[in-house]
Amino acid sequence: MSAGSALITGVTGQDGSYLAELLLEKGYEVHGVVRRSSTENFERIQHLGDSITLHQADLLDQISLVSLMQEVQPAEVYNLAAQSFVPTSWVQPTLTGEFTALGVTRMLEALRTVVPEARFYQASSSEMYGKVLETPQNEATPFYPRSPYGVAKVYGHFITVNYRESYDLFAVSGILFNHESPRRGREFVTRKISEHVARIKLGLADELLLGNMDSKRDWGYAPEYVEAMWQMLQQDHAADYVIGTGEHHTPQEFVDIAFAHVELDPADFVRIDPAFLRPAEVDTLLADPTKAREELGWSTRTPFAELVQVMVESDLEAQEKLSGRRRGGDGAR
Repeated sequence: MSAGSALITGVTGQDGSYLAELLLEKGYEVHGVVRRSSTENFERIQHLGDSITLHQADLLDQISLVSLMQEVQPAEVYNLAAQSFVPTSWVQPTLTGEFTALGVTRMLEALRTVVPEARFYQASSSEMYGKVLETPQNEATPFYPRSPYGVAKVYGHFITVNYRESYDLFAVSGILFNHESPRRGREFVTRKISEHVARIKLGLADELLLGNMDSKRDWGYAPEYVEAMWQMLQQDHAADYVIGTGEHHTPQEFVDIAFAHVELDPADFVRIDPAFLRPAEVDTLLADPTKAREELGWSTRTPFAELVQVMVESDLEAQEKLSGRRRGGDGAR
């Protein structure tokens, strides 16, 4: 039995690919949005083949979004697309605002105009808390963003609230804390660490350059976080939720576990490069997911150390296939 149609922007990303898998398992007809771009990467959804339908549209183009809603007539819309890499938001602040802030308004306006009965999920971010005013952070914690990306996400969050209250739309935001997986983009620090550790183990690299090793982040496993997105749209009433583990760790801890997995000493390979320091750092992000646990019945299942090991092992296997090299001795297995 079909669960209806679902539309995912950002379907080629980490979260979009896992969400598409989840919705297919639940019997949805899944539609994904891709931009007309020569650099679009379909690697994460290649295994889904023809089981999802892809459409060209752009968060910068209102008409394309209206046409998209008319064609798909979705029951659920998941807006995961954004310029989502924090360092890039300083280099391209205006573009970040267009995609990550105003893009949400365009999506909501298209939905309101064409399918106002559809349920809408907005991907909010723990980066909205920025220079945190209390720890841990919950749904009532004030926002204090410290990057153009964080500022844009605050706009996207509040415009979703505004459309919910103004037009009685079922529109919610998930305030997701950092969530990682083997599908994480290589520009993010966790995947940068796991891939470099794999390459160092195989003799393909000899150093890992990093920035701030002492910032604290609440890191979870991405496939579990898309479950929370879906659960939010199944509730009787629209509400926003903080999604995280309730634990925080440092990049140094991530590095230590990653190198231990391949039986190497990080001190031999890790170097600090000031080029990777942010203009304005976010020191501590820690979720209080009590509301999600009590109202959604959602909680994380994968411990931090296991997450790190899963990512390193995945990159080891990928690098072995690419290079033809094998880890020496007993290696990490």
